[in-house]
Amino acid sequence: MTALSSVNCSIQHLLHQSKQPLDVNYLLFLIILGKVLLNILILGMKRKGTYWSFMEYFCFSLAFVDLLLLVNISILSYFKDFVVLGIRFTKYHICLLTEIISFTYGFLHYPVCLLACIDYWLNLSRATRHSSQRQRLLYFLTVILTWISVLAYVLGDPAISASLKTHRIYVHQCPSYVSTQSNWLSLSMLMVLFVAFLISWPEVVALIQAIRIASYMNKAILYFPFPLHSGCTMISRKTLLPRLIVCFLGTWFPFVALQVLILSLRVQIPAYIEMNIPWLYFVNSFLIAAVYWFNCHKLYLRDSMLPTDPFINWKCCFVPVPRLKQVERPISIIIC
Repeated sequence: MTALSSVNCSIQHLLHQSKQPLDVNYLLFLIILGKVLLNILILGMKRKGTYWSFMEYFCFSLAFVDLLLLVNISILSYFKDFVVLGIRFTKYHICLLTEIISFTYGFLHYPVCLLACIDYWLNLSRATRHSSQRQRLLYFLTVILTWISVLAYVLGDPAISASLKTHRIYVHQCPSYVSTQSNWLSLSMLMVLFVAFLISWPEVVALIQAIRIASYMNKAILYFPFPLHSGCTMISRKTLLPRLIVCFLGTWFPFVALQVLILSLRVQIPAYIEMNIPWLYFVNSFLIAAVYWFNCHKLYLRDSMLPTDPFINWKCCFVPVPRLKQVERPISIIIC
């Protein structure tokens, strides 16, 4: 009877342990580790030879911050309770650090998109596409200043400070800030895409039917046939719009569908997950298309002036089929 009671107690103990929720710190570690691996994958997949813009610098800085967060979570989880320079660190600081990072990430969407848009707008008429040393230094300092400014705002805001202090009682739940900036940006981009598609859907369908696949520089590319005139090809904004839509959706359609699903279901994603490199490159492609469409009258397309994107080769929007072999040489095409 005693042995049976012991077996029952052991079974109940095992069942009780199986019902315990997964350790929050361990779950955070797995999430951040997955995000770091995704960062490495995306940065390795991007097209080579594109000049470094502000968005490129910020994406690499975000990958570095994610890696730094992973290292800190690992150290705090391993040592659990230790003192450094008179400051005691415990497992509580894992949640505190994650919450601070969440607030910082959550307030970065608008500044980063605005700075990237200004960068593309100002560099539209540059003579060369390769960034000078001075411009690279300016990008680097701008990225550092952006991080410092947003972090200072987060730490100095009384409402956020009160929220961080309140969350101390939820150590085992580790709540995270959910940003609304990315939702509004996603909704705005989806609305613009929807309106643009409604305006030019017959041209989009005709363009998809006219797309051809060719091999160029040992790579499979898509090009859109359109007639040539002597010396210069004038392309109106109405003609350019369906090409931009097809190029954008051809690359980012799964991500667009994901954004529609997230907004439709009102999924609450913590900001430390929501701010990620795939999302930034998605926004980056949208900004490039928008800036070049709005400023098409300023474009004098040469090889060094063609829009650059880590994932979309915008050349197929501008270069006609007979000149495909001359892409590497200056092209006298004007988009108006």
